[in-house]
Amino acid sequence: MRAAVRGGAWIAVYFCVAVAPLIFALIDLDPGRGFLINLSVALGFVGLSMIGLQFALVARFERVAAPLGIDALLQFHRQISYAALTFILLHPALLVFDKSKFLGLFDLDMDPWRARFAILATVALLLLIGLSIWRRRIRMSYETWQLTHAVLAIVVSVAALMHVLLVGYYVDEPWEQVLWALMSAAFISLLAWVRILKPLRHRRHAWRVERISPERGDSWTLVLRPARQGAKPFAFEPGQFAWLIAGASPFAITHHPFSFSSSAEQKDHVALTVKAAGDFTSRIRELPPEADVYLDGPHGSFTIDRHEASGFGLIAGGVGITPIMSITRTLADRGDQRPRYLFVCNRDWDSVTFREELDEHASLPNCEVVHVLSDPDEAWAGERGYLSAELLGRHLPQGYERLQYFTCGPNAMMDAAETALADLGVARSRVHSERFTMV
Repeated sequence: MRAAVRGGAWIAVYFCVAVAPLIFALIDLDPGRGFLINLSVALGFVGLSMIGLQFALVARFERVAAPLGIDALLQFHRQISYAALTFILLHPALLVFDKSKFLGLFDLDMDPWRARFAILATVALLLLIGLSIWRRRIRMSYETWQLTHAVLAIVVSVAALMHVLLVGYYVDEPWEQVLWALMSAAFISLLAWVRILKPLRHRRHAWRVERISPERGDSWTLVLRPARQGAKPFAFEPGQFAWLIAGASPFAITHHPFSFSSSAEQKDHVALTVKAAGDFTSRIRELPPEADVYLDGPHGSFTIDRHEASGFGLIAGGVGITPIMSITRTLADRGDQRPRYLFVCNRDWDSVTFREELDEHASLPNCEVVHVLSDPDEAWAGERGYLSAELLGRHLPQGYERLQYFTCGPNAMMDAAETALADLGVARSRVHSERFTMV
């Protein structure tokens, strides 16, 4: 309940900040300019405010992310960008619709600088969103996308602010100038926090590669320990994750999110398990021993420590087993006797990451492990195909509605898991998913 209240409070704060420029603009509204022009300006102000708030959504403030879940926050960051784009595109569209004289502002040879900055901001925003949508289709690497995304976001914000200041109509009063000065200062502060202050803090808390071990399923486990002796013990909750900065300084633009696979009870080291699925992840095994890396974390609300339960249903697909393994290892280290039911979904038997350790867990009296293979060989005697309500029903105990369920893996598998649990009558509040398909 406390998390829900805090989450609701942050949503209210977001709404108030997003519409604040609109409220102040309405105070100085000029009826003589006409309804459409005033509406156009109002939509432009709200769109600009929402663009500024995008930086806050990705600044990784744990106090903001904790009650909502940072994966949900990142999904909101992506979806709300479409709304901001709509408001910003409606701003010039309504101007032109009301008075055709504004068409001249689109002539780059003739238009004033206030219009040029507006065009620059709009084109940069379209490019930013377009690259996010079609990155995989055009085969842009995650690292290149992250760099261009950051640069374009700054261009959009600075160009839009310059447009507002050069227009000057709604920022000519002293109190309006103070408002925009505060908004600009907040924008600069967010950039300084993300790109300077946080990296400086990470630099003081470097981690060192102790070893890198191959796993089934074309995955690798990085075991890290603090680079500085006597460092304060690192604490995380089972199921959480961190952004990894490797092979560069902590000021690098590119960060990669990976879940912890080690037990939360191990205080002298942490382990991250990474599937080789891209340029960076395919090279992760090449990190030399004793190399320094940096972690931004822990993050995430995908953890058993925040939910009361008589037992757990744990559903993993592919490398989604990583946070699930952290949960099972932590329960074992704590001597927690609550029952858990693991459903591990993979293509074939050889691709089951942590297969041997899962077999050990299956021998425990309070743990049942069910492997589901979509493309097994003919000798396979276990569950075949894909996750379904019928399959879950064959293995879950009576009173399964009282369990807390955690699912992580490909989006299609998690969709199937959520649908199956809903079909079985499990309350949505008892189903927790970790999604990191950001682009």
